Amino acid sequence: MNKKELIEYLDFKSEEFNNTAFIADDPISIPHLFTHPKDIESIGLIMATISWGQRKTIIKNGHHLMEIMGHSPHDFIMNASSQDLKTIEFVHRTFNADDLRFFILGLRTIYQKDENGLEKAFGNGPTMADRIYGFRQALLTTKHEKRSEKHVSNPLSGSASKRLNMYLRWMVRQDNKGVDFGIWKSIQPSELYIPLDVHTGNVARKLGLIKRKANDWKALEELMAHLRKFDPIDPCKYDYALFGLGVTGELK
Repeated sequence: MNKKELIEYLDFKSEEFNNTAFIADDPISIPHLFTHPKDIESIGLIMATISWGQRKTIIKNGHHLMEIMGHSPHDFIMNASSQDLKTIEFVHRTFNADDLRFFILGLRTIYQKDENGLEKAFGNGPTMADRIYGFRQALLTTKHEKRSEKHVSNPLSGSASKRLNMYLRWMVRQDNKGVDFGIWKSIQPSELYIPLDVHTGNVARKLGLIKRKANDWKALEELMAHLRKFDPIDPCKYDYALFGLGVTGELK
């Protein structure tokens, strides 16, 4: 298909998948349990962090997180006692209770410095890669085991930072479809990057949007250069199209 046909096709597929029916089987369903922005953004970060593997398992473990936090994630992050934290039992693949305690205490430190600190932690730097790195550095100031660092990706080292880009899409993108929250205003939707993984990468290559073989930050830049030409205001809407085409297997 030519460029015009490709854009029309991706626009159609974005509309098809970017609707509230998407929520039920996606990790975003957990932050959608809440209405207060601090609850949404705090549990959203942890949910995005554990979003790899089978989606049913991710969501199941998200509900377990809610039980641990008494269904009040921000309050738990700010006020859980040492004993509360010590008795946490949680495992999602390689993300364990020690990692969860680190994220809770790291978020607590960020919020104690500034009640809007989580959004501001992504606010510094000329590029999105720099902003994600800035957040990483802010979180890692909290005492942690070395193993926990693998759960906070570093785009300046080449990572596509899939989970953090997905989290930023949740917080920033204003889709008016009831899926992404759009509660952060300091970052523009036009600045966002899609969460690039094996499935979206394969679809993008079939469509001729990526030539690079690795699913790294350079490949993501290559993809976004195309998507920003298709829609310079809301390029991340195409995440729904690429994801949906990967799930349905429509492209052969």
